[in-house]
Amino acid sequence: MFINLHMRPKKNQKERVLDLVKRLGVIRTRDLSDRGLHHESLRRLCKDGVLVKTGRGLYELADADVTEHHSLALIGRKISNAVVCLLSALQFHDIGTQSPSKVWIAIDRRAGKPKMDYPPVRIVRFTGHALNAGIETRVIEGVTVKIYNPAKTVADCFKYRNKIGLDVALEALRECLREQHCTNDELWHFAKVCRVANVMRPYLEAVV
Repeated sequence: MFINLHMRPKKNQKERVLDLVKRLGVIRTRDLSDRGLHHESLRRLCKDGVLVKTGRGLYELADADVTEHHSLALIGRKISNAVVCLLSALQFHDIGTQSPSKVWIAIDRRAGKPKMDYPPVRIVRFTGHALNAGIETRVIEGVTVKIYNPAKTVADCFKYRNKIGLDVALEALRECLREQHCTNDELWHFAKVCRVANVMRPYLEAVV
């Protein structure tokens, strides 16, 4: 009888789920459905202390190497059409002194409201070029996250100055230029994209 010693034993459901979460960082229940895996494996792995549930339909390794931007990774996995913006984008780029209690995200005006119990989110709605311009993609804990670049974020802060405060927008503008997060030309460009060029002009001219 011939035995192939090089044949690997077929992995069971729990092993396949573990491989998936190690590769993706954070997994959703639908990630299992897409691959023909049963959700019961998640419950068993949580019961064994191997996985932890971090939000509605979100799971990760119990001993995962969590970073300071863990909440953004959860957003990136759960709400794929969201772009991190405003105060949360400032914090990510290390601009200013903001430490928001919620993750600020931008979505299309026509998009349905995302269901997210953790982390808590603050939603703003953009459209057209104001939504799609200035997006950077970063990989956080193995998850691809969309975040507005520094110049776009500053312009957004001026656009939403009545919500976050003009002082926050001015602090972001000054620090962005002082720490060379972006150029003056980039700020002018996104001021036009966000239709706040007239608002930003006197402050830009004063700083420059």
